[in-house]
Amino acid sequence: MVNRVVSGAHYGLKDWLAQRVTAVVMALYTLFMVGYLLLQPTLDFAAWQGLFRSLPVRLASLLFVVSLLLHAWVGMRDIFMDYVHPTLIRLALHVAVILALVAYAAWAVQILWSGL
Repeated sequence: MVNRVVSGAHYGLKDWLAQRVTAVVMALYTLFMVGYLLLQPTLDFAAWQGLFRSLPVRLASLLFVVSLLLHAWVGMRDIFMDYVHPTLIRLALHVAVILALVAYAAWAVQILWSGL
């Protein structure tokens, strides 16, 4: 029998939980959007613009984007840690992904709040 002593690393529990919580947030947002699209009698620019003028929808969309970016970060980081063994290359990939995700977050905020 192996007696594992946890020394503060938690063996990925926080990352596992983050993946699951962000997946639930993204699934709920997707269900909302699919429901809206199916129940909308006429889907034109005015209806789409009206939906995204609502602050709750903008905040839900921002929560979706943040969840997506966190989900992507945990997944990519785990892939790099498992399959990229040279430390310098792994570090460069981590930095590249972080910079890309921050840029995507800024872009999403600009898109969501550009029409104010």
